[in-house]
Amino acid sequence: MKTLKLLATGTLLATLGGCATAISPVGNGLLFTDVSGPVTISDNAATSKNGKSCATNILGLIASGDASISAAKEQGEITKVSNVDYHSNTILGLFSQSCTIVKGQ
Repeated sequence: MKTLKLLATGTLLATLGGCATAISPVGNGLLFTDVSGPVTISDNAATSKNGKSCATNILGLIASGDASISAAKEQGEITKVSNVDYHSNTILGLFSQSCTIVKGQ
């Protein structure tokens, strides 16, 4: 009985702990998170192209993707970066995605 209670408590903590979380300056919401924000900016003012790269986490068990600035530049065919932003979302701590958005020319 004691082992069953311990196992149930551990399972509950793992479930409510939110294994899949994303980057958020305001913290992750218990049910849902959807935030965007700045990373950096340069002197290049032209923003005729956009590139996006993302990484995903499922249940804290499977994480994949390339959310690097280089991958976003390549996806958007950008050579001169104007600014870099991020967008992240989390659903119930079960799924999260973090994306890097690069703008430039």
